[in-house]
Amino acid sequence: MTSILTNNGAMVALQTLKSVNNNLEETQNQISTGKEVGMAKDNSAVWAISKSMESDIQAYEAVGDALNFGEATVAVASSGMEQIVETLKEMRELAVAGVSQNVDHAKIEADLAKKKEQIESIIDSASFNGANLLDTAVTSQLDVLGGISASGDVITVSAIDTGASLDTSDIDALTSANAEDVLTQIEALLTFAIDSAAQLGADSNRLSDQNDFVSKLTDSLKSGVSTMADTNMEEASARLKALQTQQQLAVQSLSIANQAPQTLQQLFR
Repeated sequence: MTSILTNNGAMVALQTLKSVNNNLEETQNQISTGKEVGMAKDNSAVWAISKSMESDIQAYEAVGDALNFGEATVAVASSGMEQIVETLKEMRELAVAGVSQNVDHAKIEADLAKKKEQIESIIDSASFNGANLLDTAVTSQLDVLGGISASGDVITVSAIDTGASLDTSDIDALTSANAEDVLTQIEALLTFAIDSAAQLGADSNRLSDQNDFVSKLTDSLKSGVSTMADTNMEEASARLKALQTQQQLAVQSLSIANQAPQTLQQLFR
């Protein structure tokens, strides 16, 4: 039945056009923002999960910064201890030469004194932002955050007690009579320095491995959030073209429906 008061065809066409326009606007927003789920109303469950993961990402990025800071601090101490090892090796070489009788022991002792000063200078200089892992009087240990668990994933790096075990002032002044004793003292310090350098190297490696893990975990979380919330641009582009076509057809359908009542005029001619 055709009515001049109610145009059912136009109402259907209008609802269709309204639905297509809404979908078209949503698709255009997804393309312009790059987010398929940008607000809670888009998909409350996915939005809540993505926001929780984004919070974890920010926390892990902070952990990464802490690990980088810890790595740098340990690297300074490790470099210092390795240099101390090299200096003690040079001192050992001098002491070996001092065992011989036909050498200038005063000259060798002068060289050894300079090496002792160099070691003390290295210990004092091996500081990073106020932390010195070669001086327990300054820093007893370094606690580095390695995760975001409630229990606290803390990596502890113990400082080297150079004051007690690497005190070059304990080395006797070298003479022709005590050269072998001085050599023994230097070798003891060298053994301690090598062990300490190895310890710092292991600590540095642990921090580096944890940093790599946190970095990869952060990347995985970012990929997960992207998969859930970001717009699939290829799919959105195809959907946009389809909706534009539907919009054109809906407009034509509404135009045809609006012209239908005009045919009633022919019945009254």
